[in-house]
Amino acid sequence: MAETVADYLLQRLRDWGVEQVFGYPGDGINGIVAAFGDADNVPRFVQARHEEMAAFQAVGYAKFSGRAGVCLATSGPGAIHLLNGLYDAKLDHVPVVAIVGQTARSARGGSYQQEVDLQVLFADVASEYHVEVTVPEQLPNALDRAMRTALTQRAPTALIIPNDVQEQEYTPPKHEFKQVPSSPPSLATGAAVPPPEAIAGAVEVLNAGERVAILVGQGARGAAQEVLDVAKATGAGIAKALLGKDVISDELPFVTGSIGLLGTRPSYEMMRDCDTLLIVGSNFPYSQFLPEYGKARAVQIDVDGRMIGMRYPTEVNLVGDAKATLAAIAPMLRHKEDRSWRDTIESNVERWWSTVERQAMLDADPVNPMRVVHELSARVPDNAIITADSGSATNWYARNLRMRGDVRGSLSGTLATMGCGVPYAIGAKFACPDRPVIALVGDGAMQMNGLAELITLARYRELWPDRRCVVCVFHNNDLNQVTWELRAMGGAPKFEESQVLPDVDYAAFARSLGLGGIAVDRPEDLGPAWDRALAADRPVVLDVRCDPEVPPIPPHATFDQVVAMTESVLRGDPNAWHMISQGVRTKLQELLPGR
Repeated sequence: MAETVADYLLQRLRDWGVEQVFGYPGDGINGIVAAFGDADNVPRFVQARHEEMAAFQAVGYAKFSGRAGVCLATSGPGAIHLLNGLYDAKLDHVPVVAIVGQTARSARGGSYQQEVDLQVLFADVASEYHVEVTVPEQLPNALDRAMRTALTQRAPTALIIPNDVQEQEYTPPKHEFKQVPSSPPSLATGAAVPPPEAIAGAVEVLNAGERVAILVGQGARGAAQEVLDVAKATGAGIAKALLGKDVISDELPFVTGSIGLLGTRPSYEMMRDCDTLLIVGSNFPYSQFLPEYGKARAVQIDVDGRMIGMRYPTEVNLVGDAKATLAAIAPMLRHKEDRSWRDTIESNVERWWSTVERQAMLDADPVNPMRVVHELSARVPDNAIITADSGSATNWYARNLRMRGDVRGSLSGTLATMGCGVPYAIGAKFACPDRPVIALVGDGAMQMNGLAELITLARYRELWPDRRCVVCVFHNNDLNQVTWELRAMGGAPKFEESQVLPDVDYAAFARSLGLGGIAVDRPEDLGPAWDRALAADRPVVLDVRCDPEVPPIPPHATFDQVVAMTESVLRGDPNAWHMISQGVRTKLQELLPGR
């Protein structure tokens, strides 16, 4: 039989080293689905429960593998469902290639079933590159450019193929007018370094500083040692944006942890008091958590010049690879003999971790959610991958989890979309099948789509040499983050009709699928439950009944602000007095330890 366009598409993906495609079938991609069968399912078709989940799985795969994630959907509704996951990739700068079907060319413009203008649909989310393949000769260049653009621009791209084109006989581009060839799939990139005079300008700013702070994001991944070299010379502390949480170990005494609303008090204090700021590979958006304008000189390093100088009035802007640029800077720095700034940072960090432990060990009804991550932090394997969903679970991931060893972690950093935690974990298992994966998920996100993706987890677990994948559910029957946002930002009591969730036995559901299921409703059972889950021979759901009234208090909140917030909800919040008790006791551990 002649090779079809769909056959060639899969061959080209194999040439690019693509090992799996996350997707969901439909008649708009019948030709491609048939080609998977003819190719003995190489690359592997990974069937999600929903196209949005396929996109999230591709994002998770790309985040933890460093390679492009590929997702596949049918025309019309299937393509539309991909959008949220693709926007997640766009906003977090992740390489994902979406391949979507389209109505046959002969029916286009006729209001045919599932006919949607996909080029308009993907114009924003895949703004770096999206194209419709209308003739077979167009395919090699279109696919190769989609892959190369995704990888070099760290962005989602889209390839649209009408279903009649998929079934056509493939013919390569000819050496003639209006035909576009393509080179074999490959990509080699260099480490760009700014010019010497720019490096010298950065060195001058850093050498002049007496109280240097470093902020790292995901763009500093791979440059950890160089960041540490600069910190050693300057006596700086290191704060981390959420997407850079796994870049530097929290075991180091001068690493202040996360920054921002979900951050730590040492990070807040360091940014407040520093006179020099170095930003490496971060587009952290909340400038109110950076130094006040004019109080600190600043240098920024980023590989993407479009993202530089946007968050703080930086004096020196270096467009280049973080590792290579820092390696050029470090030897030129003068070692600071006065270590009083570093000593202050280390003292603040030590006090913070002591505070966090006391807060996590406070009694709650029934389990303190901070303790869930505190107990994990004490036993997380050094090679684990951790995903966190959006919601109140993000607070505890950001503040209570201490990164160490080769632990990797990520979440929907900029889009902050719910429902990514479990599909990210599935993508991570395909990226690193020999590593344990842990997903920290609220019960709202579990009900939104996490329960369905447990089916996917159960289906593919046999493929992974290390089958450990723990989905930890913060079970509080409340859309907790929004509840706290209502209270803190609007001064409004909890509106139960929108906030209360139906009660679900998540552990029992997991067991019905052949997975492990452990239910916890006593704090003393948490540690042993984590031990069991992390030693299991299969994926496990850890269903922890948590107290919804434990407040995620920002590190900059004063005691008076906490009191004012609680007073504002006394007017009608159904759990006001319990909430006040938990909030006051939590804040007291920070202000008056032991109270």
